[in-house]
Amino acid sequence: MKAAYIEDTGPASNLRYGDLPDLPPPSGRQVLVKVGAAALNPVDTFVRSGAIEMPLPKPFIVGCDLAGEVVAAGPEAVRFKPGDRVWGSNQGLLGRQGTFAEFVCSDEDWLYPTPDDVSDADAAAMALVGITAHLGVVQRGRLAPGETALVIGGTGGVGSAVVGMAKAIGARVIATAGGAEKAALARRLGADEVIDYTAEDIAARVKELAPHGVDLFWETRLQPDFDLAVDLLARRGRMILMAGRKARAEFPVGPFYVKGAELHGFVMFLEPADAQRAAAGDINRWMAEGKLRANIDRTLPLAAAAEAHRLQEESTAGGKNALHGKIVVVP
Repeated sequence: MKAAYIEDTGPASNLRYGDLPDLPPPSGRQVLVKVGAAALNPVDTFVRSGAIEMPLPKPFIVGCDLAGEVVAAGPEAVRFKPGDRVWGSNQGLLGRQGTFAEFVCSDEDWLYPTPDDVSDADAAAMALVGITAHLGVVQRGRLAPGETALVIGGTGGVGSAVVGMAKAIGARVIATAGGAEKAALARRLGADEVIDYTAEDIAARVKELAPHGVDLFWETRLQPDFDLAVDLLARRGRMILMAGRKARAEFPVGPFYVKGAELHGFVMFLEPADAQRAAAGDINRWMAEGKLRANIDRTLPLAAAAEAHRLQEESTAGGKNALHGKIVVVP
């Protein structure tokens, strides 16, 4: 089968595209999926580069997210059968082979049914970012209808999912974006108010829009600004962290605990399967209802995996912010 893989961790140029041996028949609760689309996440570049150390088989196929069709099921599989359309994440991590290939063999616990009217590209693009958003917005942040959410970076991969999910819940959504084009995209994604941080002061504008503070502050930047967040949080507000592995930031302890605020951080791929399945159920419902939409910047062929990784790295770790959504890769 064709796949994008590495023999050793390192730069994007280490990625190779070519033939690898066909996968063996699925065993136990595994299912074999013919990949219709895969999607790229920053964590994929961290694993490929060695920035996040994990056990990696050799050769190692990159990629977390996928959507496609089940072509075979192991003898103990009970949730899926051949012909079922599925999507999922959690591949390419913790020693598991990834999704940038024509076929993927996955434990069925990490897969979910794809709604009839949702394309493979949209399902793959929503996988990791959607589950991450749900873990923060619903399971940790407990965002309720009528509350206000502030999303720092509302057009990025996770940020755009947070915007759409918060809106689907019935919250009021304020998003930040860099420039007029991204501000317009944030509005299309569902933001009620958008702050262009290249032309407006975030703190001043949020205080105008939410004088009593925001109930949920979602931070996407590699270097979190706790002074800003705590200042803008309402009483009993919740702050969600999902980036900044190497960040060492000052924290305003006094103002934080006086507000009775909460701070939540988590790693999506370390969350248990049942929590992720609960997230997938809501994601499927909202996508089927048209309330949650995937934000895709571009689609590339699997053969261009190295270029996709280079673009992702430049936009995130490189700080160029050139992407307006997810990169989808098609075998």
